[in-house]
Formats: sequence, structure tokens, C-alpha cells
Amino acid sequence: MKIESTFTVTAPVDTVWSRLTDVALVAPCLPGAEITDDRGDGSYGGTFTVKLGPATATYDGALGIEELNAHQHKVTMVAHGTDRRGQGSASATIVSTLSGENGGTRVDVSSDVSITGRFARFGRGNLIEEVSRRLLGQFATNLQAQIELEHVPEPAPAAPVKGIRVALSAIWAAIRRRFTR
Repeated sequence: MKIESTFTVTAPVDTVWSRLTDVALVAPCLPGAEITDDRGDGSYGGTFTVKLGPATATYDGALGIEELNAHQHKVTMVAHGTDRRGQGSASATIVSTLSGENGGTRVDVSSDVSITGRFARFGRGNLIEEVSRRLLGQFATNLQAQIELEHVPEPAPAAPVKGIRVALSAIWAAIRRRFTR
């Protein structure tokens, strides 16, 4: 099943690119996704829990970058997993292409998703596509928040207290007056 989506992030393309291509940092932006293992070869073990209608499934699997084109800001990721209950599997090839748009970044996502087992029946009626779009919307919101948190400016250092001697002298004089009465 092919799913096409677009979202925008209010940040420069290079900022979004560096975040989107760092699997360990960007995975928490997808609700239900968790990285459990860095395999050291550019692939990661992980879990993904998703709810489709009345059913919930947790998949154990792997995600890796298959192709990375920094010049075109295009990344292809491949994911696959099996249901923990042994009731099916899922795989996806996700191609994300970034471009500048109105001072921000437009991310075009093309996913080719294959699901077997009990969740395959939800493919009818566009439920999988609807859930995918909702998850991508939440992903975009979380990615935006993550980037904003990363780029919060440091607070300005407090200005040095001027006249500290004058202030201390005034305090000392007040203390002396109080006790010499």
C-alpha cells in the first residue's frame, strides 16, 4: 500500500535534515516507536506499537537507512518487524524528501507499507492510511517541538552587581545602627 503525505517544520532545511537522518534522535518523535538496540552498522533494533481500530499490535524489528542523498535532501529508510503474538508482520520503505518553503522545511513522505496477518484486513476501508496520516501528523508536531527545544537560546548571563561595596557598606551600617541603639 502506497501512502503519500506532506508536512512542514518551521526550521531551516539543514536543521530538519540533521534531525531526520539521526534515527536514534528522531525515533521518539513517532508515537509508539522505541529504539532498543544500536547495531553499529547504521541499523537499529526496536519496537513499534500501533492501534488500528479495536486492535493493538507491538512489532519487534529493525530500521535502517538504505539510501542517503544529502545533496538532494532525500533519505530512504527501511523497516520491518514481526508481531510479538506471532500474528503477522509489517514492512515499510519510507522515502522522505526535504525542500525549503517559506522560511521552513517541507517534508514529502512516500511510504510503501506491507502488512500481513490480522492487521492486513484493516487495509480495507483506508483505516491503515488514516492511522498512518494521524501518526505522521503527531510525528511532525513532535519533531517541531524537539527542534525548538534544541534551539532554545541560552539565557543571558546575569549582569554583575555594581557597587557591591556600597551595598555591603549600607547593610553593615544598618546592622551597626540597629545594635548600637
